[in-house]
Parts: sequence; C-alpha cells; structure tokens
Amino acid sequence: MKRVTHEPAYVLHHYDWSESSLIVEAFTRGHGRMALVAKGAKRPSSNFRPVLLPLQPLLLSWGGEGEIRTLKGAEWGGGLVMPTGDALLSGYYANELLLKLLAREDAHPRLFDAYAALVHVLASPDAELLGAAALRAFELLLLRHTGHLPALDVQTLTLAPVQAGARYRLVIEGGLRAAHGDDAVWLAGTAWRALASALQDDAAFSTTLQAVAGWPAGEQARLRQQLRELLHYHGGGSTLRTRQLMLDLQRLKIRSTAP
Repeated sequence: MKRVTHEPAYVLHHYDWSESSLIVEAFTRGHGRMALVAKGAKRPSSNFRPVLLPLQPLLLSWGGEGEIRTLKGAEWGGGLVMPTGDALLSGYYANELLLKLLAREDAHPRLFDAYAALVHVLASPDAELLGAAALRAFELLLLRHTGHLPALDVQTLTLAPVQAGARYRLVIEGGLRAAHGDDAVWLAGTAWRALASALQDDAAFSTTLQAVAGWPAGEQARLRQQLRELLHYHGGGSTLRTRQLMLDLQRLKIRSTAP
C-alpha cells in the first residue's frame, strides 16, 4: 500500500460517496489529478470538513491502490483568503478546466505552480485589475502543458515565421494561420510573438500575465475568444457550468440596469 504524505494540493471538486463520505478531486503538484475518498467528511465532527475547500492551498496525505485512494490527512497550507465575487467564479472556472483537460495521475508540476499563482492573484486586492489577464495566462499554459497549444511564433501548417505586422488566428485543428479577410478575431504577429517568448520564460505565468495585462481591452477580448474556442473543443465540446453561470449573471446585471 503506497502512502503519500504532505503533498501540496488544491481541491477542484467533491461529490457524495456515501451517507457520510465524499470523493475529492484534487490537483496535486507531484501526482497530478487524484481521486480521494474522504471517509466521514460529511459528519459535523470530521477534521476534513473545515479544510477541504476549493481555492485554498492544502497538504494532503493518502494511501491505498486503485483508481480511488483513501485520504488520510488534510492540512491547510495557509496564506490565502477565499476569493469573492467574479474572482471566485474565475477560480471555479479554472477548476472545471482542469477537470476537463487533465488525465488522472499525470503530474504537471509547472502547471500546478501556475494554478497556485492564479489563485494568489484571484485572492489578492489586484483581482479586479489583473484577474482577466491571469486567466488568459493560465489558459495558455493549460493548453500548452496538455499538448493542445501550437507554437505561436510560426504558422502551424507551413512553419513560416510569424511576421510582426501581419494578422494571425488560432484555428481548431489548424493551429496558427494567417487571418483571412473575413476573420473578425485575430491578433497581430507582434502579440503572438510576445506570447511565444513569455511562455518560454522560467516564470512563464507571471511573464505572460504581464504581457497580456499591457494589451488594450480589444486585443485581450480577441485572445479570450480564440482560447475559449480551443478549450471548448478539447474539453469535449460541452458548455462549462461555470461559463454558463457567468453568462447568466451578466444577463441579470444587464436586465437590472436597464431603464
């Protein structure tokens, strides 16, 4: 019986296992996405109950074999408060992306570090200012680490270098290509090359965040749409629950402010 102790982790989701227990989907630094049964976690007296919260750094211990392991211990890693408002929804959105795109027990330590950095931004006073750019940086790194992001400094089909003054678009199953005249969504070659350089940096998350945060709102919106199309496709094609919730809340805000 293999035992893992004090593994850095975050809870992505949990659901009922029995009358008193939960299955916890956790993202761990050294072991990837894990399914863990937390026995008795629903009981009021359980030590797990106040700890197994999303968007909080944890140290988890587990044992056993098979697809679902047994959670033995959970400790709060400290240092963060829970994000609120739109930042909380953004965190849930990132969690859902990880559940959709990551295979179980496939470790991605650098992606874990990027996720931890994203959570830190969302829990900080800068969440309103930097939250959107932080999400774009995380989406890019998630696509890259799962093998779904093409090189951003060359055209995928021809391997021709991206030209600074030309327009390019990310296309599902086609990679990066020159934008057609009727393409409403594209980015200039300078932007794609800046992203390619930032993603190669040792501190890829923070460097990419800084690059995107400096763009005008229109460029950020066009990047968001292209990344969402790729994520939607590689996540199985179904609308994310958190994405639908965000859209519903936006509609409610529009109705509440209408004359």
